Amino acid sequence: MKGVKLFLGCMLVLGVATSCSTQDDYFDDEVSLNQLLASYELWYIDIHSTRGSGEVPFLQNAFTISFRNGVLYANNNLAGIGNTGNGLGIDVGYYDVYDTLVTVDHDIDGLWDLEVYQHGSNEIELYDRSSGTSYFLMGYQRSNFDYDTVFYDNIHYFLQEYEAWEKTYVSRQGAVNSFDNENFLRFHPDANGDWFSSSEDAPGTSVNNLIWDYTGDYEVFNVSGEPHLKVLTLDYDLPDNEQFELSVIDDRTIALYHIDSQTTYEFTGRNFIQYLKAESNSGEKTDKTGKKRKKIINRTIDIERQSKPRKVKVS
Repeated sequence: MKGVKLFLGCMLVLGVATSCSTQDDYFDDEVSLNQLLASYELWYIDIHSTRGSGEVPFLQNAFTISFRNGVLYANNNLAGIGNTGNGLGIDVGYYDVYDTLVTVDHDIDGLWDLEVYQHGSNEIELYDRSSGTSYFLMGYQRSNFDYDTVFYDNIHYFLQEYEAWEKTYVSRQGAVNSFDNENFLRFHPDANGDWFSSSEDAPGTSVNNLIWDYTGDYEVFNVSGEPHLKVLTLDYDLPDNEQFELSVIDDRTIALYHIDSQTTYEFTGRNFIQYLKAESNSGEKTDKTGKKRKKIINRTIDIERQSKPRKVKVS
């Protein structure tokens, strides 16, 4: 095991450490691993910083984890991230600590021994020696969690968390265009590339009864200088590719600003797909889905934003 001390500032542990001496902006009184893990309510897993060729499944699938009195919680969906388990997510297992090692007994993935290293006042590394893989986590309290960044950094997964997105609003402003006829969208995960389906069925049609009229590829772009905006391109038959400024209204609503026609559409998620087995009242498990986070590098484009900026609303 790598021999490093776990250091935490007096302010970080909110008074837990009783005597501190400063050195290079850190406090050199050693803090227990339990205190470190519990010092933040949410640990956001920055999947793009992961190092190594292996994986720890329950970390690969989670957006956040929380260590609370021996119980491990996780948010494996963005939908509901602000209110599921009072924001902590669902109970996914148990943990215990030994020196600088945390042992997790996950409900699905079993036992894991992870070495813990602190890299800053609110950053830790979880290292799985068996696969040589490191995950880097940033600590937040629920009151200051950066929901905007989490949604936009992981927008692909959010789009895929509903079986369908139903058009529920069209602005009065905007020119008539062919996308006016599309009332439902669905975004599919695929190892070989993302693709979407669309339907012109009437609003209010049951998701199970939808006829998907068209299937094509889609791409999400970063926007230079706009971390909380994406551009979505739906590849319909040329020359009818549709391009939108994509923004998140809340955890079940997105806004698509049609760049050519200047029309704003809002779509609401239907039939939420929960990732990870959760305890039911009977004690049985729900089916596990195949969702797995991976590093996604979006291309960046340089455009002048036309849609209004907004913050993500969470409950």
